[in-house]
Amino acid sequence: MSYTGPGFDPPQPRRSRRGPLTVALATLVPGALLGWAVYAAVGGPGGDEGSAGASASASGTPTAGSSPSADADDTKPGASASAKSPSAPAGSGALEGKVVVIDPGHNPGNFRHTADISRQVDIGTNRKECDTTGTATNDGYAEAEFTLDVAHRMRTLLERQGATVKLTQDADRPFGPCVDERARIGNKAKADAVVSIHADGSGTGNRGFHVILPGAVHSGAADTRAIVEPSGDLGERIAGNFVRVTGSAPSNYIGDGTGLVTREDLGGLNLSTVPKVFIECGNMRDSKDAALLTSGAWRQKAAQGISDGIVGFLRG
Repeated sequence: MSYTGPGFDPPQPRRSRRGPLTVALATLVPGALLGWAVYAAVGGPGGDEGSAGASASASGTPTAGSSPSADADDTKPGASASAKSPSAPAGSGALEGKVVVIDPGHNPGNFRHTADISRQVDIGTNRKECDTTGTATNDGYAEAEFTLDVAHRMRTLLERQGATVKLTQDADRPFGPCVDERARIGNKAKADAVVSIHADGSGTGNRGFHVILPGAVHSGAADTRAIVEPSGDLGERIAGNFVRVTGSAPSNYIGDGTGLVTREDLGGLNLSTVPKVFIECGNMRDSKDAALLTSGAWRQKAAQGISDGIVGFLRG
């Protein structure tokens, strides 16, 4: 992704490395159908959502012409989980003793530090850029602004239930952290769940959200084998609740309509030793998705849907 806000020169888009869809479709489809049942019942925002999976390839990777996240560490996953909200009453303390780390994708100051964020860091399987500036809507609403807003809303919701919530960054540092440091923050906190918030920068007509799950990686400093299963559970719960609360459809350009994608090329996942997923909440470069992402009311729904998925996961 590249920042397109006023007054800034966007870096040239890079081709994303696409990991295989390693989660069996037989496992994902029932959850996706549940999410779709909920989506069909609510009709989707404005009733004009495209058919998820209409342009998804059989392998779950983007079709030609789509340009999923060119972020240094953007992931892709997506749809399932209980249609019933797991949220306990505010102030109930239902998550007392639980630690949640929220990773707002990109730092609003990254564009001022292009040399710093371009340096290579070790992600276990290979080396990759520290970070990127992120993408933006055509009107200049930056992904970094979106991710922080959703993270703040999530923090409020989760703290009301007694969770200890940490952010990897809160626009409180000049740039970064790099993708490897983002993983270490969750590991050091011994987080019970980590969610990285993003928005995609794909082509017009590509719509919907997807959740990115870690693949089984055992290479160099990376060993995700112990977190693949719980991360899958976390991701499915988030996806299902995201459909239920926002009415948004799973991605129509990646994930075969499930909204769930597995990748092995993301440092934020590869280096994690605790359950972690990414969520791409929508495509900032599509005008219909952008209208949702720039709406404060919709961002509150997004925060609620993601938080409900986390609560369901933590409460078992």
